[in-house]
Amino acid sequence: MAHTTGRASRRAAALLGESAGTVAVIADEAAFALMRRYGSFRFTDHPSYLRRTEALLRALARRHGHTSVALFDPVGFAEFCERERLGPDSPAARARYTAEIAARGPTVAYDGQPLDLLVPELLAEHMRWETWEVGTDLLAAAGPCPRCGAPQSRCAFRRAAGLLAAALEWVPPGTHHLVCSLITEPGPLTASVRAVRGADGSLEMAEPEALVLCTLLGVGLATGDPGGVVLRSAADPEAEPPHRGEEVRGWSVRDGRLIPLTEGGVFAAYCTDLFTGEPVPPEHGVAYRAAPALPPADCQGP
Repeated sequence: MAHTTGRASRRAAALLGESAGTVAVIADEAAFALMRRYGSFRFTDHPSYLRRTEALLRALARRHGHTSVALFDPVGFAEFCERERLGPDSPAARARYTAEIAARGPTVAYDGQPLDLLVPELLAEHMRWETWEVGTDLLAAAGPCPRCGAPQSRCAFRRAAGLLAAALEWVPPGTHHLVCSLITEPGPLTASVRAVRGADGSLEMAEPEALVLCTLLGVGLATGDPGGVVLRSAADPEAEPPHRGEEVRGWSVRDGRLIPLTEGGVFAAYCTDLFTGEPVPPEHGVAYRAAPALPPADCQGP
């Protein structure tokens, strides 16, 4: 009997290694304070909660083949419990919510990184997800393109993808960050993508980031919402000519077009908060350059 039980235990342990674990993290003090109203939530302060969460993640990583982390939103949790008719003051309800958001929303893989690195990564992923969702809805609501008749979700997105490629076509070897900011009816939105140009001319960038940026830029092209695109470049220090700091170029998004900015225009735009209008001090070692004119983003037809 003992021999049979031992074999069953080993098989169960083997299955744990092929399963996945998920933890939802409360990222900030304000969200943590909202959870304190539930008596079954027994944590008293956010720092100790984060320490215990990190210990849990390490334990799950040892037991499971894969562990992912989601963002726990107390407001979303309360709405989920009301929709599913669950009592929110229970660990079981929190576990069900964790499974729901992990299945439907953004997650970050836990690879042993400390929470002070993982939480910003998770917040950035959550912001990308929300921007993509809002941008997709805005493109869908924009209807057909008035020039070619194709849905704006396809036409404007294609035009935005073409402009992204054109903005990065001429960049030298090095690391480049392209940021699109837009003032939309639901509120201000921002998306960014990091691209690396190799010495051999190759260009690498994360497809999910590029997808979100093209979606947001497509919204600006389709709706005429105002905004801007900024390209910040750091040349490869081993490339010719020698590395001399970072350069910033930019375009304004206006009337469904990308309009290149002069050096003065780039400086004014980069040193002014787009959403508040407040001045931002210029950074040391950053040069502001005129942006090149990009080819017109013509319709490609239905």
